Amino acid sequence: MRVLVIEDDKDVAAYLVNGLKENDNVVDHSADGKEGLLMAASESYDVMIIDRMLPGMDGLSIIKTIRATGNQTPVLILSALGDVDDRVEGLRGGGDDYLTKPFSYTELLARLEVLVRRGATSGSEKVTHLQVADLEMDLLARSVKRGSEKIDLQPREFRLLEYLMKHAGQVVTRTMLLEQVWDYHFDPQTNVIDVHISRLRSKIDKDFPKQLLQTVRGAGYILSEDS
Repeated sequence: MRVLVIEDDKDVAAYLVNGLKENDNVVDHSADGKEGLLMAASESYDVMIIDRMLPGMDGLSIIKTIRATGNQTPVLILSALGDVDDRVEGLRGGGDDYLTKPFSYTELLARLEVLVRRGATSGSEKVTHLQVADLEMDLLARSVKRGSEKIDLQPREFRLLEYLMKHAGQVVTRTMLLEQVWDYHFDPQTNVIDVHISRLRSKIDKDFPKQLLQTVRGAGYILSEDS
């Protein structure tokens, strides 16, 4: 899963982020409501964990704002406010589930998994599987394989391949990759893209007869079964 955690309590945030990463999830974190809203609106997540009480913008306002834009990513509200009225307000405000502090991590993880499964079956427009030739990516399991061979990727490599697969057959420029994969809106003048492309190519192409990932000189990169 790719999870967004918007939580300003340092201890709770560290507990969540570390636990989720140990379970092989990709996690982004923000401690500020306005920054969290920007991340929620500009990135694609499988599920979000949003605290109600946040600096900058409260959690319910974040949820109402993203719902107003049509974003239906499942949201688990996390809060110390546990009265029935608080729960009802949170769920009516656009939350999909509500968990009060203190909480059990195993319960939280189980609730997240249920929300992701529910979200995957609630609408056919949500893509959970990508394929280019015999290269396949499962976005829910965060797994990649080519043919029958499993391919282990680091989080950034996975995100890079996901973007390339979603734009299969199209030339993807360095600027596009910097903005969408690294969240850079400027060129850091480093070879970070070249290094990651090289690593990715060695994993998905090196030991296979057909090369899928190609460099388009002066333009960028293309992932295609016709390469």
